[in-house]
Amino acid sequence: MMQHLFTISTQGQGLYEFTRDVAGWVQGTGLLTLFVRHTSASLLIQENADPEVQTDLRAFFAKLVPPTTDPAMAYLTHTYEGPDDMPAHIKAAMMPVSLSIPVADGRMVLGTWQGIYLFEHRDAPHRRQVVAHLG
Repeated sequence: MMQHLFTISTQGQGLYEFTRDVAGWVQGTGLLTLFVRHTSASLLIQENADPEVQTDLRAFFAKLVPPTTDPAMAYLTHTYEGPDDMPAHIKAAMMPVSLSIPVADGRMVLGTWQGIYLFEHRDAPHRRQVVAHLG
């Protein structure tokens, strides 16, 4: 059993790939679990070949859950941490906060175009922590 803490610096909303960091850490054979230690960010396995995929995902979720300044979100009451905060919690509730990835012979068994992403849902820069457990 091995554990590691990855720290990912973000510059606002978007997808931040950290596949190479994880690939450099894994070894042996087992099941890798990744867990983000925040309530306003998510983890995704997503295509890493075309950056338009990340752009479109961000645009889709921004439209699906707009900031609290949008009249459609007037029903929300948790607004004192800024107009992006409660929408960030909603997005994190809709998307995974943990991932499981098989590891064989020191390599993650990901598909050809799959990458591991932290999906930052807040506007401000953050330092996000992702715990890795390989067992």
